[in-house]
Amino acid sequence: MGVFLVKGGAISILTASERANDFAGVVLISPLVQMNPDTATPFKVFVAKVMNQLAPSLPLGSIQSNWISRDHKKVEAYDQDTLNYHGGLRVSFAMQLMGAVERIQRVIPAIAWPFLLLQGDTDKLCDISGARLMFEQAASADKKLKVYEGAYHALHHELPEVSESVLKELTSWLTERLSPPQ
Repeated sequence: MGVFLVKGGAISILTASERANDFAGVVLISPLVQMNPDTATPFKVFVAKVMNQLAPSLPLGSIQSNWISRDHKKVEAYDQDTLNYHGGLRVSFAMQLMGAVERIQRVIPAIAWPFLLLQGDTDKLCDISGARLMFEQAASADKKLKVYEGAYHALHHELPEVSESVLKELTSWLTERLSPPQ
């Protein structure tokens, strides 16, 4: 049994929920738990569902690289990295994300595994309301939510004071749970 630490919070939540006995705990950094209500309006969701039937590969728009971090050097590195996809998000991908969010919201009340949830309060990609929802509704007795004021999405690539705090928080949380009993 180990701790699950993977980029991709939605996938991590769903995997840990399906295989809870395989993990001693889960660390989540800016996970997608709830669609941003300002972005995923009922009208836009309806249009996306229709477009998924007509043109599922149609691009909806792209992620603005300056939403990743407030550290301009990290944003520039993101832009230069050829392994990052810089094209438009496809309608079919958006529908998969919405489906994942619906599944996550159904399993949250049953989550009993320990988790550390780290979230920037100005994250434009994964709204902080989802992190708060998970923290408030999860059944786990061992859960912690740490919010970084002013921080964006990629907390480990944020301004130095944030990324250093994230590393310390993560290390401390892991050490407490992985240390052998004395």
